[in-house]
Amino acid sequence: MSFEVFEKLEAKVQQAVDTITLLQMEIEELKEKNNTLTQEVQQAQGSAEEAARENERLKEQQNGWQDRLQALLGKMDEV
Repeated sequence: MSFEVFEKLEAKVQQAVDTITLLQMEIEELKEKNNTLTQEVQQAQGSAEEAARENERLKEQQNGWQDRLQALLGKMDEV
């Protein structure tokens, strides 16, 4: 009788060990995925900041052209 109980206990312990091993592997995979996603987010933020700077530069350039055009139109009106 006690041998059967011991076998059942051993099976449950082995099952627990197997489950823990699988969970540890899953944790490692999730850590790697988290690191990858963190890097992707940082790259995306860098790209967004770069796009915002480029957008601001283009707006300033557009304003410069508009000012020049207004000045030229003003000169034409004077003629």
